[in-house]
Amino acid sequence: GTSVPDLLSSVIVARMGEGDMAVSSSIGSNIFDITVGLPIPWLLFYIVNKGEKSITIRTEGMTQSIVVLLFMLICVVTIIHMSGWKMTKSLGASMFILYLIYLAQAIIYTKSPC
Repeated sequence: GTSVPDLLSSVIVARMGEGDMAVSSSIGSNIFDITVGLPIPWLLFYIVNKGEKSITIRTEGMTQSIVVLLFMLICVVTIIHMSGWKMTKSLGASMFILYLIYLAQAIIYTKSPC
């Protein structure tokens, strides 16, 4: 629910010439979401149910997802390095293409039977 406000604040800050601040804001908000936003609902569920109920988490495809994300991370760092660590339109286009590739493989994997 906070992606659009994060996007808008990053765009505003980037237009003010503070590209580093825009990137760090988007990374920081994701770290906050993972370290605070995800654990709180699980903790509340545990407290409400007094630890009597458990949730089964399916892990099919976890290895593939981790490998794909690591590959994407390597690609992103390589592309940023090749662009001289500067935010450019070609860098943005490259990131967008990588995102589309990730989405395509995720859709294809979830549609195929396990």
